[in-house]
Amino acid sequence: MSAPNNSQLNPWLARACTQVCGLAPYVPGKPLDELERELGIQGAIKLASNENPLGPSPLALATMREHAASAHLYPDGNGFKLKQALAQALGVAIESITLGNGSNDVLDLIARAFLGRDQAAVFSEYAFAVYPISTQAVGALAQVAQALPADHAHQPYGHDLAAMRAAITEQTRVVFLANPNNPTGTWVEKDALYAFIASVPADVLVVVDEAYIEFVDDDADFPNALAWLEVFPNLVVTRTFSKIHGLAGLRVGYAVSNPQVAEVLNRVRQPFNVSLLAMEAAVAALNDTEHVERTRELNSAGLAQVRAGLADLGLSALPSMGNFLCIDMRRPAHAVYDGLLRLGVITRPVAGYGMPQHLRVSIGTEAENARFLTALKMVMGDLA
Repeated sequence: MSAPNNSQLNPWLARACTQVCGLAPYVPGKPLDELERELGIQGAIKLASNENPLGPSPLALATMREHAASAHLYPDGNGFKLKQALAQALGVAIESITLGNGSNDVLDLIARAFLGRDQAAVFSEYAFAVYPISTQAVGALAQVAQALPADHAHQPYGHDLAAMRAAITEQTRVVFLANPNNPTGTWVEKDALYAFIASVPADVLVVVDEAYIEFVDDDADFPNALAWLEVFPNLVVTRTFSKIHGLAGLRVGYAVSNPQVAEVLNRVRQPFNVSLLAMEAAVAALNDTEHVERTRELNSAGLAQVRAGLADLGLSALPSMGNFLCIDMRRPAHAVYDGLLRLGVITRPVAGYGMPQHLRVSIGTEAENARFLTALKMVMGDLA
């Protein structure tokens, strides 16, 4: 979507638009019903938005049914029950938690609370699209650090921590760092991330976005940034129930931080920003460890299945610790995306992230992964 021409707007609207009209809006994955309506097909599959192919936790579904009759009541504006459950599950103080309408909402709260004009946020090239949107929406400057090169031995297109540290200036108030990163799937290892946070000035907030951390292999040298909250008062960790817990449609996420930071965030948080059903479902999902483990096992097998299928086609994907793969199509990826759509398979082009030759595909069920690979083989044959 192109920015409007301010000269064509009413004067009052042109003034209001100065700050936000240059923003590129977030583009979500194409909805299933929209594709089926456009093409007149049925039975399409969506592998575009990193959703849980198993659906919500069965415990969460039962809880939503139980509480549906209370939907006429406002939720607890403080979210005490969910905060208490999170505090117990994560081993943190309840005063450290800020709830959000998805973790996107929490990221936006951070920008609203700690950024403004003549201030700046640092984040990496190829990082989550919400970081520049939230930064620029409050009039702050986006300081984008160059990512690791495409031919890097271990983390192509990954975060270059040295470049991110060098990008921090006196204007910088917030650093956003996704681990694992979306859309690449790349990650920063424990010692490197700890050293980076330690190097950041104490008056700069470091936000570690861990939306996909539950998919990480337990044996990996992967940091759990929550363990460092007492070491770094300027650290904020954000997480979500949208991914492994399968509650993307309910919109519930959270941040964990120093209580003083949480107090500031809760001052700008909208009242009732998380619904009654979302909070009840999230509490139940926290307790459904069986669903989490089933999802993790399905994802691990699916990553191997899709990687093997890509290798048969002469293609490869970036390293990933998430529930998706970012595939190098070795050609403009939008033609592949369009071809897959016509076969009823929705994936995600990432040209908007500056990666026009890559396509991101979510890991689905075994049958969905097989259908994707079959369709991809057909499309690649047609484009040859």
